[in-house]
Amino acid sequence: MNAHHRPDAAPALRREDSDGVATLTLDRPQSRNPLSEAMLGALADAFTAIAADRAIKAVVLAAEGPVFCAGHDLKEMSAHRADADRGRTYFTEILRRCSGVMQQITALPQPVIAAVEGTATAAGCQLVASCDLAVAGEAARFCTPGVHIGLFCSTPMVALTRNLGAKHAMEMLLLGEMVPADEAARMGLVNRVVPTGGALAEAQRLADVIASKSPATIRIGKRAFYEQREMGLAAAYDHASAVMVENMLARDAEEGIGAFVEKRAPVWEG
Repeated sequence: MNAHHRPDAAPALRREDSDGVATLTLDRPQSRNPLSEAMLGALADAFTAIAADRAIKAVVLAAEGPVFCAGHDLKEMSAHRADADRGRTYFTEILRRCSGVMQQITALPQPVIAAVEGTATAAGCQLVASCDLAVAGEAARFCTPGVHIGLFCSTPMVALTRNLGAKHAMEMLLLGEMVPADEAARMGLVNRVVPTGGALAEAQRLADVIASKSPATIRIGKRAFYEQREMGLAAAYDHASAVMVENMLARDAEEGIGAFVEKRAPVWEG
């Protein structure tokens, strides 16, 4: 069959920009939007481009179809068991690429908001946990089901343990059960739950609010948030204090404080 007529010949990921917000849509609904080689490559490229795009102030990550993301493409991975090393080299590389994309989200200057309808499982759940904020439709469900097939969700665990309490993370990882949206919100995996079909609109509303702020301040704050989280208490306060001094000396902080005192709208330089 000619490649131009294959259903998977279209890009795995769509990007649409509007008013400083980039919306990225996983677009492989027929295969449940897996984190395949193609999808990981598309996400990596998109985040690299967005990181350098000063016109973009926030990112929304959505998905086409009834499944947000089913995680790794197990058929693609299993095909490499026939390799001479039983797939070790391939598994190592695909997990390195996946971990790289998750870290790109954290390192991205702009906040990333997941808009989840349907299910997000395994590395798909990891993708949601890696985003800075997440909105879920009422029917959304989340799961790290590796234990059912003899594969502990060790890499999703990294993102889960940085978002959920230890007992909640272990419950998801050990039981592999579906967690409904309202429970995911209680656990801290998502910020808020909205009526089914409304996750994208709510995520874009949050993105619009973020886009109205000083982009320089948002960049400084996001970076500092993740840096201090890995530190001990005293070191975190020292780091945050140093960041705040630099922030205070920045032009946008001077403008913002001046605008507040003068009771006018600030004009951000970014």
